[in-house]
Amino acid sequence: MKFVAPWLYYSVLRVLMFAIPLAILLSLGFWPWAAAVIAAMLGLCLSYLLLGKSRESVARDLYKARHPDKEPVNPDSEVEDTALDAVDRQSAVDRQSAVGRPRAGDRPSAVEQSSSVDETSSERKSDSQ
Repeated sequence: MKFVAPWLYYSVLRVLMFAIPLAILLSLGFWPWAAAVIAAMLGLCLSYLLLGKSRESVARDLYKARHPDKEPVNPDSEVEDTALDAVDRQSAVDRQSAVGRPRAGDRPSAVEQSSSVDETSSERKSDSQ
């Protein structure tokens, strides 16, 4: 016996559980819209009662498809990750070497300004004496 995908098996049975009652009701002379509503309710109830194992099998397959055991490895991603890690390491080294050094364009803080003013005024006093 050939293997049939669970989703295909379940789908075909669900369609049959709707189509057979619909054909019977239409052949008995029901209005088409009433026959469709009744057939849909019968198909829903029958599939809920009779297709529990198939429904669980389809749900299991869908879960496996959405949550693989291993994450797929993409060679491009590996190269990009390596390059980004190198950039991160280099920026960390640059940050460590720049500690304590003023950056270009930085203004001195108020404390640094007041100390430099005190130094220049004390130099002037010593020059004038």
